[in-house]
Amino acid sequence: MKIGNLELENNIFLAPMAGITDLPFRLICKENGAGLVYTEMVSAKALLYGDEKTKLLLKTCKEERPLAVQIFGSDLEAIAYASKYVSKIGDIVDINMGCPAPKIVKNGDGSKLLLNLDLVEKIVKTAVENSEVPVTVKMRLGWDSENIVAVEAAKIIEKAGASAITVHGRTRSQYYSRTGRLEYDKKSKRKCKYSCYW
Repeated sequence: MKIGNLELENNIFLAPMAGITDLPFRLICKENGAGLVYTEMVSAKALLYGDEKTKLLLKTCKEERPLAVQIFGSDLEAIAYASKYVSKIGDIVDINMGCPAPKIVKNGDGSKLLLNLDLVEKIVKTAVENSEVPVTVKMRLGWDSENIVAVEAAKIIEKAGASAITVHGRTRSQYYSRTGRLEYDKKSKRKCKYSCYW
């Protein structure tokens, strides 16, 4: 599998999970065949402000490569800084537009971004302009059943320069419920050149 200029051994990815995908866990998954591993999501704004705890989440080693670093945020200055910073650490910069957690969405980050597609475009363009590695995006189908934007968002994200898109087949209001919406995933895949799903 190829994302941008990055060749991967296979299409088995370790998804980014807060509090779980730290370095030891990533190494275990890599040893067991994962083609790509992800860090926990890190705050772009915290990196801009030089937060030491956030930097600890980015501890890495060559044995786990290739590595994707996931960032989140909605402030363009922070996205620019974080994209430049983490592209020196990982092989992919991944932008989180799917997290449903209240503490994330209350700041306009994560899945809340899907209510502002103009900002989505600006964020992706900013990341692509400042990253030395391919930029990817993880998103949901939309905010809720009244705001399904996966296809439209995928077109915007691709046009803005992202190399791949991962679609979590639920809306924000569905959180992690068992009822995903695969029909929208398939529509997104047909419309977008590179898409992955979980």
